[in-house]
Amino acid sequence: MKQLNISIKHNLIVGLLIALWIFVFAFIIRPFDDGTLNFKSWLLISLGFSVLAFSCYSVLAFVQKWVYIKTSNWNVELEIVSLLSFYLIYLIGIYFYYKSPILKGGYNFTEFFLIIFSRVALILAPVIILARRYLIKLIPSNDDILTLRGENKLDILKINKADLVCISNAQNYVEIFYIENGKLTSKLLRISLRKVQEDFGFLMQIHRSHLINPMHFKSWRNQNTVVLTQIELPVSKNYKETLLTL
Repeated sequence: MKQLNISIKHNLIVGLLIALWIFVFAFIIRPFDDGTLNFKSWLLISLGFSVLAFSCYSVLAFVQKWVYIKTSNWNVELEIVSLLSFYLIYLIGIYFYYKSPILKGGYNFTEFFLIIFSRVALILAPVIILARRYLIKLIPSNDDILTLRGENKLDILKINKADLVCISNAQNYVEIFYIENGKLTSKLLRISLRKVQEDFGFLMQIHRSHLINPMHFKSWRNQNTVVLTQIELPVSKNYKETLLTL
């Protein structure tokens, strides 16, 4: 495993699924029922264990995001440490809840670990592993993210491929037009138009000074002008035939 989905939203959804699974498991299956617990007790156990699971996994989501951003790396060792950390925090949380005045549990820590927590951890393991593996599939593909770099090290622009509208020559610079928050925005980078075309082959040249993202082609204004998303550009005769195929 070399990737990690650091989306807090996605991980909180997993946390909710884990909490729901624990509630169903504890309330309906009642895996450690010794015959002394009534309906109210099982409801309190189920709700408490579920809420604590969501809380602990939420903490894990923020911590693992911080670690990933700091290290720019994720591997099997970090994944195992993360899961063990979740289990440790969850064990401490539900044990104190179990011994609280709400439940007044009678097991000592060792008994609680062997009789209750071990079963909860066992049924949680496949759910967490499968959910976290599925989260990796939700990571945006690198092919969908464009990184444009100028000659200056600080000259960099990262945008979604679908947001790039066109790139125009501006003497020793290129002006990159892209959609941000629904509006057309531009940024200058010190780089040649030819270099951009070599790096991003999907761009279509319509003029010696203009490259366009075909996804944003809308219509022809007239024989020499095309309409793109929120912008119009001239078309050279040399490139008109290619553009007519769109």
